[in-house]
Amino acid sequence: MNAPSSTGPAGLQFTHPYLAVVLGGGFSGMLAAAALSGYADVVVVERDRLPRTPALPSDLPQARHAHLLSADGARTVEALLPGVIEGWLAGGARPMPLPSAPAGPAPQGRLSRRSAQCVIACSRDLLDRVVREQVPALAGVRVLDGTEAEELTGTAEHITGVRVRDTVTGRARRLDADLVVDATGRHSTTPGRLAALGLPEVREEIADCGIVAATRIFRAPPGTENCPVITARSQPGSHRDPGRTATLIPIEGDRWLVTLTGAGTGRPSEHADRFVPFARGIPHSVIGDLIADAEPLSEVRLTRDTAGRLRRYDQLRSWPTGFTVLGGALAGFTPDYGQSMAVAAHGALALREALHRRGLDDPGLARAVQQSLARIAQAPWEQTADQALPAAGRRPAAAGRFVRDAVNGVFGTAIGRHPVCRAYVDAVRPATSTARFTRRSASVPLPAAPSAGPRKPADH
Repeated sequence: MNAPSSTGPAGLQFTHPYLAVVLGGGFSGMLAAAALSGYADVVVVERDRLPRTPALPSDLPQARHAHLLSADGARTVEALLPGVIEGWLAGGARPMPLPSAPAGPAPQGRLSRRSAQCVIACSRDLLDRVVREQVPALAGVRVLDGTEAEELTGTAEHITGVRVRDTVTGRARRLDADLVVDATGRHSTTPGRLAALGLPEVREEIADCGIVAATRIFRAPPGTENCPVITARSQPGSHRDPGRTATLIPIEGDRWLVTLTGAGTGRPSEHADRFVPFARGIPHSVIGDLIADAEPLSEVRLTRDTAGRLRRYDQLRSWPTGFTVLGGALAGFTPDYGQSMAVAAHGALALREALHRRGLDDPGLARAVQQSLARIAQAPWEQTADQALPAAGRRPAAAGRFVRDAVNGVFGTAIGRHPVCRAYVDAVRPATSTARFTRRSASVPLPAAPSAGPRKPADH
């Protein structure tokens, strides 16, 4: 526990009796910092140097492919970080209807259940940039960028902090903390770090059907200001051939972001001259025709490392106090289904709720949070594993079947009925239904976000 107004080993001033360290300054890490900010001073350790001024989208080291955040997902983030929706919209994001969900006001001007199912259309860079600008402004949150975590300190029973190193000067220092959160993403090194402390090997489940994702940005042609989100998928051939997909998202700056995915012989290429033919090869899709004469604004960006991974920290017989793992460091999913942002947001919200119920000094906090995060990730993982590694004669679990059917359009917009699946459908990228482009298509109003601010910590 830190004394009020104390100076820590890194020369940082602390005013709260507790200190939390978040490893990773991406979307998951910043939301975790927002969740913690009402209960502790927070230090975010980020390996990359973050821009000191607003950066162009190409300047941020983030994913380049299609990402959509639904109204429900946006409200979850807004509950953690009030004002974030306004920031996204000010940056050029637009609320738009799901491809299968017609927009329209209900009687008395109220949004109907169907019209409320909209998505925020913008680049992932904008989503991340607004979060990265707003979180460091929260009271007690500090960012150490250009700083890499080297090892956890403590024992297999209790994590006491982390040793970090400046990536420029090489200077190493120790940060003692009441809670360390790993939000470093899919390439997290936590399994090895825990093993170095004497914990058993963490079982990792891998689901990989070889999906390759390719993305290119185009200038939206004149007269297409009301172009909707358009998605299409070809019929799958086998579990190793999940089908080709194309997704067109109107993003800020009067641009279109187009992502193509496929596996095996049906995977996209990094060659620019093959991009449009691939999109035109998907039956009943207009995306290839729309981009055929559009001006390209970027090269084709290709990603091959798309395997889904779930680390089963919840299955370890013992778990150290003072440490938790969330976001992509816990579970990463195939890009063919865009649930990672929602899982991260719901995970951060679960962390905040556990802090509110238990307090940061509860020795059972870390294990309880880890179990909650595993439950949040389970439903989307069932769907990912069912897509990539179907076992002979194995029938998917009920949660997995629900998620799969929701993605495949069986339920249309009637989503969120199964509480376990809520984290999945909040930010699903609808890659399975085809929408026809029409100049009459219009954006839809975003349902009002809750006005909930950070909760006050429980008395200690």
